[in-house]
Amino acid sequence: MSELITAELVDLDLSAATKDAAARSLAERMVAAHRVTDLDGFLADVAAREAQMPTGLDGGIGIPHCRSEHVNAPTLAFGRSAAGIDFGAADGPADLIFLIAAPAGADDDHLTILSGLARRLMDPEFTAALRAGTDPAAVAALIRGEEAAEEPAPEEDEAAAAPGSAPFRIVAVTSCPTGIAHTYMAAESLAAAGRAEGVEVTVETQGSGGFTKLDPGVIAAADAVIWAHDVEVREKTRFRGKPLVDVGVKAGINRPAELIAEARRKAERGEIAAVSEADGGSGSGDGDGDGSGADRAHFGVRLRTYLMSGVSYMVPFVAAGGLLIALSFAIGGYEIASAKSVADHFVWGETDSWAALLNQIGSAAFAFLVPVLAGYIAYGMADRPALVPGFVGGSIALTVNAGFLGGLVAGLLAGAVVMAIQRVPVHATLRGIMPVLVIPLIASAVVGFLMFIVVGKPIASLQNALTDWLNGLSGSNAVILGVVLGLMMCFDMGGPLNKVAYAFAVGGLADPTDGSLKVMAAVMAAGMVPPLAMALATTVRKKLFTKTERENGRAAWVLGASFITEGAIPFAAADPLRVIPSVMAGGAVTGALSMAFGATLRAPHGGVFVVPLIGEPFLYLLAIAAGTLVATALVVLLKGARRAAPDTAGETGATGSDDSRVPVAA
Repeated sequence: MSELITAELVDLDLSAATKDAAARSLAERMVAAHRVTDLDGFLADVAAREAQMPTGLDGGIGIPHCRSEHVNAPTLAFGRSAAGIDFGAADGPADLIFLIAAPAGADDDHLTILSGLARRLMDPEFTAALRAGTDPAAVAALIRGEEAAEEPAPEEDEAAAAPGSAPFRIVAVTSCPTGIAHTYMAAESLAAAGRAEGVEVTVETQGSGGFTKLDPGVIAAADAVIWAHDVEVREKTRFRGKPLVDVGVKAGINRPAELIAEARRKAERGEIAAVSEADGGSGSGDGDGDGSGADRAHFGVRLRTYLMSGVSYMVPFVAAGGLLIALSFAIGGYEIASAKSVADHFVWGETDSWAALLNQIGSAAFAFLVPVLAGYIAYGMADRPALVPGFVGGSIALTVNAGFLGGLVAGLLAGAVVMAIQRVPVHATLRGIMPVLVIPLIASAVVGFLMFIVVGKPIASLQNALTDWLNGLSGSNAVILGVVLGLMMCFDMGGPLNKVAYAFAVGGLADPTDGSLKVMAAVMAAGMVPPLAMALATTVRKKLFTKTERENGRAAWVLGASFITEGAIPFAAADPLRVIPSVMAGGAVTGALSMAFGATLRAPHGGVFVVPLIGEPFLYLLAIAAGTLVATALVVLLKGARRAAPDTAGETGATGSDDSRVPVAA
């Protein structure tokens, strides 16, 4: 196994002025050491990781890191800057810069080495020695741990507890997007603060190499829970029923003592957090979250997760109900929507009766869209007690004609009301009936009052104005809307922006108008472009893609034709800076052309398989073809501007890089 860091990977006089320049300077050393195969590709991965969250830490440390297809051996490069470089830390520039490069399939042993470094960065003596070092070889040895001090024995940790009394117990989970550095630094920081405070802290690190779950007995015995995370906590329901402090991972690094104190206060107040698998609960990563959701960035991430929870539960109703309604129109025509109830009139041998049956079943499914959306937004916020007020609020939104927007507001209101009620201390004898009786009762009454009396009518007016605007769209206005919807559908390919655009279109199908049907058509057409474009690109320019990507390209034909935008995600993940702008441009073209052609669609899903239900079907397919060609041309052009990749690149997994020209480290 190659050494993680050598003298050649140490720069004790790093002259870079910016974090990008610092990363490039250190990465060039990795390339020279044959640890990185594609400098630009690797730096793009570093920049993408940096965009998720700044990697500067208090104490003058910058620790940019990523997992990349362009790394063939776990590697660490170290640079020391006299002037300091801004990596986004609250206390100023960093003079100690570590660039960590991990292969996409790094093994557990190497991840253990990387996590060990992360923990040692919390030791002031270690960082002082790095600042004082003059010999690159000695500094490399220090970083490798060859001069590391021994870890304190477990008995020393336990001695911090007051004699004769059980210590306060906390279980914690730490995680960050790559699971290499911040995950383990937060764990070490919390553990060290616990020892200083006489608190027993047991940490589960959910890193990129997997995680070992805490013993259920340890969780059961804990007095409180701390989550310091920037990605979703896995199997979070294990921690249900405990006081919870929920923050970004950098808060766990920078102010662990405050988090422990907050956990103790919540335990003393008897605050029990609602935890559900639908709750993404990811931190902001800015280190400023207070665990109560007051931090704006942290709340923004959580708000997105709440909305996505509601949309994800709504989509099956959309697919089932919408396709049944579309099929009924194909069989019986649009006038079938006004047919008598099949419960009163159904003739087995009449086609119209069967069309009416399908239409009415689909309409019944569609009637649940807004209540389900509201109910599961609330559920994502406050778990099962919020389901009832969420569904009630969503139903009232339909009653007052507040529609899709009303459902969004009702769900957020229901979740917020339940979360507020859960913060009120109650006697132990009442806790058993709170989630099944008291909370649903009070929250439903409050949400009902707000929806009927306070916010329902203004939202209904806004919904009507939006509907009138859609109906009045023509010419350039329609084209501009098509461009915006196309960009949203293709930016994150199944992510939040994609789902917002899709939910906006589906909401219009509940009470269809000419404008809303055009929006639905544009959204589905644009959503088909990314996988179709990548499928075409892998067909016409095979050498620009790895073997795995070419195999994915064959599957993308079917996924794109079926309106499954996620079929392009593997390509975007491997090369986001080239793929995402390309497919966004193609989606914008398709959305604009679909609106300009006046294509309409009554089915919320189905891709090319519902073309018979599309108004102006030939022009609609032309719009999809045009956008696909634009996206394909751009991605081929951008990838072709790099060094050509040989057919054998698929065996290395390095997109667009010529690994045969770079020796692989042992």
